[in-house]
Amino acid sequence: MICPNCGTDSDKNVNFCVGCGGPLLVSGQRNAEETQTNQAKPGESSGLIGYSERINDPAFASYQRQTTAWSFIFAGILTVVVIIGFFIYGETSPEMDNPQALFIGVGIGGMFLTIALLSVLSRRMVKQWDGVVIDKKIENKTRRNKDSDGQYYAVRYKLYTVVFKTDRGKILEKGVEDDDTVFNYFEIGDQVRQHKGLGTLEKYDKSRDSIIFCNACSTLNDINDDKCHRCSCPLLK
Repeated sequence: MICPNCGTDSDKNVNFCVGCGGPLLVSGQRNAEETQTNQAKPGESSGLIGYSERINDPAFASYQRQTTAWSFIFAGILTVVVIIGFFIYGETSPEMDNPQALFIGVGIGGMFLTIALLSVLSRRMVKQWDGVVIDKKIENKTRRNKDSDGQYYAVRYKLYTVVFKTDRGKILEKGVEDDDTVFNYFEIGDQVRQHKGLGTLEKYDKSRDSIIFCNACSTLNDINDDKCHRCSCPLLK
């Protein structure tokens, strides 16, 4: 038996090294330690337990910049189209003249730009927090909608809500209508983390999951995938 301290080869029947006098591991102890080591490795190698270090990947910052840019580009295109459309309408229609039609187009275009700005600001205001799932609720609800004739009608739907308590004691609810995917993804007692500027929560323990949500674009992915099939950002696992 080889001594782990000095390397001296001692007889397998002795419990102490003949060279340095240190204790030797008997066969049962050695096997037990090897078993514990082997059991620990799968969890560490798979990365399915614990918050992922992949959040530091530059792809997330790049995605946020691109999302911001595309929000303003899309809003800008709509603004230009609306302004030009109303200007042409004012020049050709007998019902409205310029500059009245042009002013309306500018107002609607400004509304598009304002919506884009508020959307970007709302994403940037999302701060990081840790929390835990404390409740799940399924509610049957009804709302009133108006049809093209101005008549109201009732719409029935199910609201699936997951309730979180943050590390600062704040209660947050995330609800989805007529879709229980997110509802079933979380269990009461799950530890979660909201990453700054992102929309989807990361679970601490993902070892029993078969699916995973992209924390950048919220797209559903297979747990075995490394990157989101939609935005190519790393999956946090």
